[in-house]
Amino acid sequence: MTEIDADRLVFRVMTLSDIPDIVEIEQEAFTCPWSKEAFVNEITNNHFARYMVMVYEQKVIGYGGMWTIMDEAHVTNIAVREGYRGLGLGERLLREIMKTAVFFGTNRMTLEVRVSNEIAQGLYSKLGFEPSGLRPNYYSDNMEDALIMWAELKQGSET
Repeated sequence: MTEIDADRLVFRVMTLSDIPDIVEIEQEAFTCPWSKEAFVNEITNNHFARYMVMVYEQKVIGYGGMWTIMDEAHVTNIAVREGYRGLGLGERLLREIMKTAVFFGTNRMTLEVRVSNEIAQGLYSKLGFEPSGLRPNYYSDNMEDALIMWAELKQGSET
């Protein structure tokens, strides 16, 4: 995939029927992917959870999720299908998630990212996230530390 028409991207709420696509993307993107059951639980039982998908030509090509608790949002996961990476779609998706967080009344957003994932850290920094600490041995596959990042969300404006 070399180019897409960004005007044809659709962002919508994740449904149960999206989960098989989401699990595929999870397996492409992460060494410790979430299971189908984890996503089912998130969207059916967790009233803090907000998940969205990014669709292009009727195909789910990315997704992201967060928990909105009081005035804070915690990004749980975000990923773009392998063939669509490097096109700025992760940024588009995260901007949509940030706008959604504002809609739900949050003022701040946090996430964890592997200390070795400099590409993701660059994206997060570009969108206003700043490092605020480490979670030692956070990732169970290799005991890598997670960098904790926070961003202030702008109410009533584009992020």
